[in-house]
Amino acid sequence: MSLSINQCVRVFAGSFVLISLALGVEGSPLFVSSKFLWFTAFVGANLLQSGFTRFCPLENILRRFGVKDGPACG
Repeated sequence: MSLSINQCVRVFAGSFVLISLALGVEGSPLFVSSKFLWFTAFVGANLLQSGFTRFCPLENILRRFGVKDGPACG
């Protein structure tokens, strides 16, 4: 099964949010520093702006690697 660009963006964003939370929340057994929460905020802000502007840097990178566009959400 190959993933579309939309699916890849969701997988990357979800993974980065979960990893940065695991590294940034003090109660986590993987805690390193609360500064990792800034990365969580960055991912969320990027998702928000891409929803309004339709510009997503990860989409451009994935297209260069040959990932195909899939059907739009809806």
